[in-house]
Amino acid sequence: MKSPLNEPSGNALTKEDIFWSLSLFGTAVGAGILFLPITVGMGGFWPFVLMAALAFPMTFFSHRGLARFVFVGKGAVKDVTVVADESFGSRVGFLITFLYFIAIFSILLVYSVALTNTVSSIITDNLHLSAVPRTALAAAITVFLMLLVNYGEEIIIRAISFLVFPFVAAVFALSVYMIPNWSGGIFEAPAPSFSHFLISMLYIIPVMVFSFNHSPIISSMVLAQKRTCGNDAERHINRILIVAHILIVSVVVFFVFSCLMTFTRDQLVDAKVSNATILTYMATAFQSPVLHNVAPIIATIAITKSFLGHFMGTKEGLLGILRRAPFVAGCSAKAMGRVAFLVIGACVWAAAVFNPSVLDLIDDLSGPILAVILFLMPAYAVRAVPAMRKYAGPSTYFVAVIGLLALGAIVLQFH
Repeated sequence: MKSPLNEPSGNALTKEDIFWSLSLFGTAVGAGILFLPITVGMGGFWPFVLMAALAFPMTFFSHRGLARFVFVGKGAVKDVTVVADESFGSRVGFLITFLYFIAIFSILLVYSVALTNTVSSIITDNLHLSAVPRTALAAAITVFLMLLVNYGEEIIIRAISFLVFPFVAAVFALSVYMIPNWSGGIFEAPAPSFSHFLISMLYIIPVMVFSFNHSPIISSMVLAQKRTCGNDAERHINRILIVAHILIVSVVVFFVFSCLMTFTRDQLVDAKVSNATILTYMATAFQSPVLHNVAPIIATIAITKSFLGHFMGTKEGLLGILRRAPFVAGCSAKAMGRVAFLVIGACVWAAAVFNPSVLDLIDDLSGPILAVILFLMPAYAVRAVPAMRKYAGPSTYFVAVIGLLALGAIVLQFH
């Protein structure tokens, strides 16, 4: 008799459900979590409380909406870019595909730069070796990453799932490690005025969108369930999302809370000014040789697994664009896949070599585009796409409001 973990249906989680839940978790909880405590902590206690309260519904409902949008597509091999064409027409579909690609691609480039910088720091600061020329180091890292993704979706998913375990253990250990140093830092900040509270939340929400985002891997998860689970696919998708988001919210909120209980608002402002991750600041503040050696390793794991998850979404978006290009007319899907692979690899290497300042690009471009793709598009689809209307409910309005607030924060930044 087969174990419930190996059954394709039923009430128990299957082995593949668990792998996919861990993969969603691994894609979401990456480099973004290393900056979230700094942004949230600058707002004080009540913005943190609201963030903790919003974290699960905001993350779950938005990603469930995107998953449903992909799920209603006809056939078992149509990703979000194809479903956008089916649902909104070719022009709007192309715009959505282009925005989807730009948002995820820019994040992928940031990860390539961050990973190269982190590995370079490990070589010089931790191993005390001579610096490797950036061109060669970037090439070696790019080749390694592209070899991983070259072996296909299953290898990527299992690699992310494997990397989740040491990362979760490290983040949880750091959260516990800080407990003896809890000084109530979050309570020391003066109570904000109502206007300051609202402004703080407007700044926090886009960072939450980025930190909790795992939209690049949603299409792959949904399509895998449609292929393997048939009529039972939607139930598996919901279970995967619930498990993944419980893990995401539990780990992230505890880590953020532990950081905010340890550091004062002034310290977090200092961390922001120095453009340091919370791990880097933690190692400096505690003067801990252990953290000095462990922090870059944790950061490397976080960035690597997030890179793998975002690569899938980047390739998906680029293929959606290539399918419309006249110069690839008649090319097979395999040939276009190779072109996408080479183009992404070249761009990743170039970004790592030239080390551009792309953090502003994330704040000003990726954040609002992610809000459109992840929050506003699925909410609009509930009204505009007949197959989505059965999903109408309060969660649709909630997701739409969060998306508008995220866009509002971008408007605020330019004033």
